[in-house]
Amino acid sequence: MGNGFAESFNGRFRDEFINTELFTTTKEAQILADHWRWEYNTLWPDSALKGLAPPEAGQQGTPA
Repeated sequence: MGNGFAESFNGRFRDEFINTELFTTTKEAQILADHWRWEYNTLWPDSALKGLAPPEAGQQGTPA
């Protein structure tokens, strides 16, 4: 095991994105992957932020 954070992200990315989508072009895959990554990093709840998404934690002043 190299980097636990990277391996966790890669596993989730594979399970929740790559295995669920059918791509017709490389460009389409890049665009959809960028959108998925943006959602993952900004909208999804994070256990380090007490179950809040980053914008919600910022509004409440929750330290990371």
